[in-house]
Amino acid sequence: MVAEVMAELAELEDPKTREVNEKHGDDHGVNLSKLRALAKRLKTQQELACRLWETDDTAARLLAILIFRPKAFERDELDVMLREARTPKVHDWLVNYVVKKNPHSEELRLAWFVDPDPVVASAGWALTTERVAKKPEGLDLAGLLDVVEAEMKDAPDRLQWAMNHCLAQIGIEHPEHRIHAIGIGERLEVLKDYPTSPGCTSPFAPIWITEMVRRQHDK
Repeated sequence: MVAEVMAELAELEDPKTREVNEKHGDDHGVNLSKLRALAKRLKTQQELACRLWETDDTAARLLAILIFRPKAFERDELDVMLREARTPKVHDWLVNYVVKKNPHSEELRLAWFVDPDPVVASAGWALTTERVAKKPEGLDLAGLLDVVEAEMKDAPDRLQWAMNHCLAQIGIEHPEHRIHAIGIGERLEVLKDYPTSPGCTSPFAPIWITEMVRRQHDK
């Protein structure tokens, strides 16, 4: 079965798609809509997914993430998987589609948040951003803003991006911290000049916050 799936993924490989993906650090050439269609056909298959993950092939790992059973993993298994994820897309999908749905997600959030590896730490920040939006009770939002202000400017790219997302989410979801969050963004100027496609919102926190709040008010 693994060989059959790998052959199907090879057929879906497109050189132009790979060229675009490699600019973002993702070494695969499979259109994600086609990958999702394949996952929908396969449905959840934990054993197959684990074997696909073991191939260390990026497209196979993305497919594996879509057919994993998220609650089947122990805490330490997910920790190892995150550290060996390699590419940004595999890392992001693993956090969003598996870790967030796993009963150990809060333990992992706390551990990864203070991890010395900035890529691992970025996963901790991503999980924290999820809590900022959906379950902020117990979070020290003012303390998070202090950490962002002190560390985001000089953080490595992926950690910086995750911290910036958290900054924006605090500003969007929590009016009592909005002016402070916008002020931090304006002072640090992180992602201020990030190229943004027409119709898309800039990731520069002050613009991002203001636009999302405007949309909420327009609903």
